[in-house]
Amino acid sequence: MKVLIPFQGMSQYDPSIAPELQGSACGPTTAAAILKHHEKQDYDVNELYRALGTTRIGLFTWRFKRKLNRFGKKRYRVAKTRSIDQVKEELLQGRPMAMKFDRYFSFRWRFPSSYKYHWVPLIGFEERPDDLILFIHDNGKRNRPSKVQAVSYEQNRKVLTFLKIIPTQTD
Repeated sequence: MKVLIPFQGMSQYDPSIAPELQGSACGPTTAAAILKHHEKQDYDVNELYRALGTTRIGLFTWRFKRKLNRFGKKRYRVAKTRSIDQVKEELLQGRPMAMKFDRYFSFRWRFPSSYKYHWVPLIGFEERPDDLILFIHDNGKRNRPSKVQAVSYEQNRKVLTFLKIIPTQTD
């Protein structure tokens, strides 16, 4: 089974983002892209950077969850999960998720992973006999826009955290 949500990614290195924030703007960029997916309007990543309490070393999961709930003014229910079944259900419902790779603060320095510390929008999955492939937007690089990448769940599972961002109101 393969699910891939139509999604427009964003680059954390976009010229509209303050240069001094770009290196640690993956969390706010992920939030802005997901909110844009739900609301069909652009969000200023610089504003989200401050509103979510992002720091130079990144955005902690608990802070992302709590501050996005406040920023969204109860338009969203944000919840953490590590259950891959809940992740697949969210994606089957057509709702992208925020996914964090975190080898540092999970104290899993020696585990191989696609990223050491990085927030990305999770937009799909494909079940294979030997693995679950997760489709993400990588939030770009300097001089390269965001693009869809496939990563192995099995290779990364020990360092992954997922945030469900569920709209509570529909227009």
